[in-house]
Amino acid sequence: VQLQASGGGLVQAGASLRLSCVVSGRTSNNYGMTWFRQTPGKEREFVAAIKWAGSLTIVADSVKGRFTISTDRPKNTLYLQMNRLKPEDAAVYFCAARSGWSVRASEAYEYNTWGQGTLVTVSS
Repeated sequence: VQLQASGGGLVQAGASLRLSCVVSGRTSNNYGMTWFRQTPGKEREFVAAIKWAGSLTIVADSVKGRFTISTDRPKNTLYLQMNRLKPEDAAVYFCAARSGWSVRASEAYEYNTWGQGTLVTVSS
């Protein structure tokens, strides 16, 4: 499996962005897909995770109610819809995948395949 993230950019606070992560290779409905974000000097921070089939999602408290994770299986794409963006949401956003859903889905070490990252900048 390979992942290609895109959709980042520069927006003003309060705006929306949708990140995409195209998945190439064989997956299964039980694959765990996730978005993490990282700012310089900090560890990767969990944002949201979803089963590839879309039957289970978890979202970090810091973005709950503003961000939505979803999949479009015919398009082999993972999405992160980000609404009401705040300056503190600025980061490089990474998509990642693992074979099989994990009860530790919010832990970066659970994922063995990562995309290259896409930069989100939010001006105040």
